[in-house]
Amino acid sequence: MVRRLVVVCHCTLALAAGAAFAQHGPVVTGPPLLTNPPPEARQLDFLVGQWELVALPKVSTLVAVFHGQPKLVGTWKAWRALDGFGIDEELRLTDETGNPLLLSRSLRIFDRARRRWSGSTLDVYRARFSDSTGESKGGQVTFTTSGTDAEGKRYVMRGRFYDVKPNAFRWQQDRSYDGGKTWDETLKIEARRVAAAAPR
Repeated sequence: MVRRLVVVCHCTLALAAGAAFAQHGPVVTGPPLLTNPPPEARQLDFLVGQWELVALPKVSTLVAVFHGQPKLVGTWKAWRALDGFGIDEELRLTDETGNPLLLSRSLRIFDRARRRWSGSTLDVYRARFSDSTGESKGGQVTFTTSGTDAEGKRYVMRGRFYDVKPNAFRWQQDRSYDGGKTWDETLKIEARRVAAAAPR
C-alpha cells in the first residue's frame, strides 16, 4: 500500500511538471526575439536627469489684461528604463505658491516594428491613463494622443519637444478639435537641467 501511494505521488508530480513545462516551456514560434534595443531608443536620452520648469498656460487676452499671465513651476525627471528600450518620466507642476496642479508618470518605449514610440501616461490626481504615439523628426520629438473634454467633445493633443540643448529644452502642448487640421496652443514649458541623474 505504501509502495503504491509513492508511485501515485510520483506520477502526479510528473504530470504536474509536464503541464507546467507545456505552459511555460521553450516552445517558441516566429522570428527570434531581438533583445538589444535599436539605436532609435536613444532619441529621448536628452531627457534623462532632473529639470526645473517654468510653464505658461495659454489664457484669453481678457484674463491676461486683468490678472496677468499665470506662471506655473515644477520638475521633470527621467530615467532610462526597460533594458534600454524606453524611458520612465515624472512631471510635476504647481502654482507659484506651491499648490499641486499636476502629477503625471509616463512610460515610453520605442516600437522597432512600427518605427515609432509608444507611451502610456498616468494623470495621478485624476486617476486617468492615456496612450500616445510619437516620432522624432527634424530635431523635434512629437507625441500625439486623443481624448474627450469636459463637454464631451473629442480632441487630438500633441506634445512637442524642441530647441533641445544639453542643459535646456522647450515643450509645447497643442490641441485640435478638427482632427489635426488646426491647432490651439494650450501650454508651453521651458526646462533647465539641474542634475544629470534624478533621484527616485
